[in-house]
Amino acid sequence: MWESGADGADAKRERPGGRVVIAVVAALVLLVSGGYAAAYAVAGDKVPRGTSISGVDVGGLTRAKAMSTLEAAFEDRADAPIEVSVEASGSTPRTATVRPEEIGLSVDYAASVDEAGAGESWSPGRQWDYFTSGGDVDAVVVIDEQRLDAKLDELSEGLGTPPQDGRVTFTSDGVETAEAVRGEEIDRDAARDAIIGAYLGEDAEVELTVAPAEPEIDDSDVAEAAEGFANPAMADPVDLVFGKNRIRLKPAQYFRALAMEPENGELVPVIDEAVLTRLVNGATTDGKPVDATVRLVNGKPRVIPAKPGVSFDPAEVASVFERLLTAPPGSRRGTVKAKVVEAAFTTKDARALKIVEKVSEFKTFYPHADYRNVNIGRAAELIDGTVVKPGERFSLNETVGERTAENGFTEGYIISNGILRKDLGGGVSQLATTTFNAMFFAGLKDIEHKPHSFYIDRYPVGREATVAWPTVDLEFENDTPYGVLIRAWVEPSSFDRQGVVTVQMWSTKYWDIDTTTSRRYAYVPPKTRTLTTPDCEPHSGWSGFQVDVTRIFRRHGDSEVVKTEKFHTVYTPSDTVKCESPDPPPAEAGEEPDPAE
Repeated sequence: MWESGADGADAKRERPGGRVVIAVVAALVLLVSGGYAAAYAVAGDKVPRGTSISGVDVGGLTRAKAMSTLEAAFEDRADAPIEVSVEASGSTPRTATVRPEEIGLSVDYAASVDEAGAGESWSPGRQWDYFTSGGDVDAVVVIDEQRLDAKLDELSEGLGTPPQDGRVTFTSDGVETAEAVRGEEIDRDAARDAIIGAYLGEDAEVELTVAPAEPEIDDSDVAEAAEGFANPAMADPVDLVFGKNRIRLKPAQYFRALAMEPENGELVPVIDEAVLTRLVNGATTDGKPVDATVRLVNGKPRVIPAKPGVSFDPAEVASVFERLLTAPPGSRRGTVKAKVVEAAFTTKDARALKIVEKVSEFKTFYPHADYRNVNIGRAAELIDGTVVKPGERFSLNETVGERTAENGFTEGYIISNGILRKDLGGGVSQLATTTFNAMFFAGLKDIEHKPHSFYIDRYPVGREATVAWPTVDLEFENDTPYGVLIRAWVEPSSFDRQGVVTVQMWSTKYWDIDTTTSRRYAYVPPKTRTLTTPDCEPHSGWSGFQVDVTRIFRRHGDSEVVKTEKFHTVYTPSDTVKCESPDPPPAEAGEEPDPAE
């Protein structure tokens, strides 16, 4: 018990000493903490003592104050000119003025101050840096690289010899290569550093250097591109399959769709989708099929094959095409996903038309007038090449369309209410008459034709036709077993030469046509009319009369008459017109024929 009591007494005697130790330790902690807190209070978010940024003293300043100090130092430098000079061997030195604002060069004040060490932190390292790590640091700058490059391009234009990349090009004859060439150019990185250095250091002049420049694409890159892609690509044709249709593209056709362009230090293939799509569309169509037809080629009828309509993704076509370009011979065929629509009128159908020979031709002549050259020529252009299938009808108005300036017609003379007036499309009836006669001698069925109101002596009497949009038409039907191809053209008139209109019908000869014309009878003398309208045209008239024309049909090669057809024509007198003081006339619709001179 004593011992026990003695031990308890010892424990009680030690407790005051322990409290002293704890107190001392606590005091030391408070002392150190107070000093550290004081250090933190002094440092705050300030820039380390003794720090300067590109020569601007900001040591010990708060972050905000340091930024404003830096801004004040650099605010006048944005438009301060820097004289830049550069010289290459054998060249005249070249100078230029660069203003920092032109190339987007400025100081990032916040980033510069932060980079210099400003910023609050309880980190011991931060406190240590504030009191010990001051020094000069470079300001953080921003620059517009594109604008800088443009300025350097301007400065270096014609200076030294730019490097030239090696090239691989495609021609109709095959692959051509060009060797790479070393050159000289401004050292871009050094120029950038020098201009930034001058800006930060307020240096007014900078000398740039010209250094050897290596091409991005050297000869080994060219050889690799030619061997790996270009030569195989131009070695053999490529077949693209769309449904049941195969399109063969030969190198001499598709070379324009090929190119090799630099990318990351090598030449890579590039396929021009637009060019390739045009080639594919040349053998098919873009979405809609095209019927077969017949055209005159070098003066002979030729069947133009039908084209299927194909809807496809150009990118997919280009992908399949590119893959096939490096495939070995015999394997250069690929299928393209596509929607294929066959033509309604096939190549076989076109051959069945049996358009093989000229079955009729007719010519008419006209005196010189510019409007006739324009209007008759345009109308002939619009009907030329028309194919009339068995059982189909041809309408001149539908084929030629409305005679408007937008449709290529100009103003000329027409007959309106028995007298001459000017209107768009005057003269087109010359083509109507020529076409009527070509149809007449081809033995086709007359559906609608209207002779001129009064007779014009350059036309065959009783065998002529006028037209007027949209009421008076020339229409006939192909009632033969064969197709008919219309060929029409104009040899324009001049001051010393008549114009000539020619219309041909091409088919297989079915009829032999003869014709007879009666004498003229039932004459009616002209009257004299005096007009006071501003569009009055003076005219010397002639008598009207009647006449009969008979068309005689015989089977081709036979002498027996199969049928006859009578055309009875009544021509009204062409009145003499005298013009006096003008008054505005009422608008009148009329037919389109043009009169004699």
